[in-house]
Amino acid sequence: MSRALLSVSDKSGLVPFAQKLVELGYELVSTGGTYRTLAEAKIPVIPIDEVTNFPEMLDGRVKTLHPRVHAGILARRDLPEHMEKLAEFDIKPIDLVVVNLYPFKEMIQKPAVTQEQAIENIDIGGPSMLRSAAKNFTAVLPIIDPKDYEIVIEKISQGTVDQNFRQQLAAKVFQHTAAYDALIANYLTDSEFPASLTLPYDKFGDLRYGENAQQQAAAYTDALPENYSILQADILHGKQLSYNNIRDADAALRIIAEYPETTVVTVKHMNPAGIGQGQTIEEAWDKAFAADDVSIFGGIVALNREVDAQTAAKMHSIFLEIIIAPSFTPEAYEILAAKKNLRLLTLPFTNQIPQELEVTSVLGGVLVQERDLVAELSENWQVVSKVQPTSEQLASMLFAQKAVKHVKSNAILVAQNGQTLGIGAGQPNRIDSVVYAINKAQAKAGFENAVLASDAFFPMADSVEYAAQHGIQAIVEPGGSIKDQDSIDKANELGVALVFTGNRHFKH
Repeated sequence: MSRALLSVSDKSGLVPFAQKLVELGYELVSTGGTYRTLAEAKIPVIPIDEVTNFPEMLDGRVKTLHPRVHAGILARRDLPEHMEKLAEFDIKPIDLVVVNLYPFKEMIQKPAVTQEQAIENIDIGGPSMLRSAAKNFTAVLPIIDPKDYEIVIEKISQGTVDQNFRQQLAAKVFQHTAAYDALIANYLTDSEFPASLTLPYDKFGDLRYGENAQQQAAAYTDALPENYSILQADILHGKQLSYNNIRDADAALRIIAEYPETTVVTVKHMNPAGIGQGQTIEEAWDKAFAADDVSIFGGIVALNREVDAQTAAKMHSIFLEIIIAPSFTPEAYEILAAKKNLRLLTLPFTNQIPQELEVTSVLGGVLVQERDLVAELSENWQVVSKVQPTSEQLASMLFAQKAVKHVKSNAILVAQNGQTLGIGAGQPNRIDSVVYAINKAQAKAGFENAVLASDAFFPMADSVEYAAQHGIQAIVEPGGSIKDQDSIDKANELGVALVFTGNRHFKH
């Protein structure tokens, strides 16, 4: 008779699975709460201490950590000396191990959890049994996921369980226990950048393709997911999100989190196309659309207020990929849902993104850094020019500085009164970004009062000179160049207000 060892925290599907194992001729061994569940269901089951000849002890901390258990799992059936050793000590082989682990993840997500409670939910025996079974998968079936119960029964019923299936179950075990251990390690560590980096993720889903059609892709969420994430949004309408959709929508969420005011952000290729603010969401949309009514085609829109029918009607007239908002009025939803492929997502907005490490892959490794969440406060800035900025200019500078940090470097942004007018992104040198942003902005209403923001310092005075000669009267930049004085002198010569923030915002 084959023997199965069952010890699970998640008891969903356990009883019918165990019943079918018994019908297929398995002898069941179990522990603790799992044993009680099976016994109460009148399923014949042997308690673990009858196998080990040793009682469960230390509040259940020690029950399966015993040679009579692990030898039964680890013995190679193809080695006579292994099987002879089992016979010598009267140990029966274990052919199937069904274990899932203490709910450590769920425990540490509870608001008032103590470290003691968390540590008590670190499973030791479970991973040990699973890893033993997974190592010996050619002879032992390791099962960690209740979703696999049905197919396991089906394959056993067919008489043979193929080696490829066994190997995939083993791989699933090692993936799960690795993520489990990583979660524990991250919970216990007091180092932001530990010697070994372990980052557990859970699969969100396969994607149709990656950045391009020839690239396969999938999305994963943090094991402890963040609420403010495109992967946590409710998809009310439209087709599956693509790889590029997710990245662009993520950029939109990061940008709009900068602004508590009524704001609309439009995004294309992870850069803001236009940002607008207003007294109403419709006015904010009008300003964001007017900021760049060409680039928005096929773009992403994020709004931090409920979408009303008037705003929805204006967005409906344009080809958009995604609209993200806290909510849609019934009338707005009806208008927008008329477009079959337009994705409509809802997500509660926040201006408090938590500080976490972010990972970027490079060939052969990764780079890890904190998020750029420095608070831009105009009272901390330094006016370095003779000309003082007006209060209106300072307000526009603050708006622009919050936005320019989300533009690909070299980044220049021209703005006025809660509206972007021109954006220069990703140019190999800064003056080209200045030229591009100003050329885009000059045709816009309000340019005569515009300010210019830069994500990094000006390496020479040419950017200040070009900006001043083309109508810019106030500039905000980090400062920090060895040639800062040249830019200051040029600003004084041309009557431009120049403000240093002290905060660089490269975005590669």
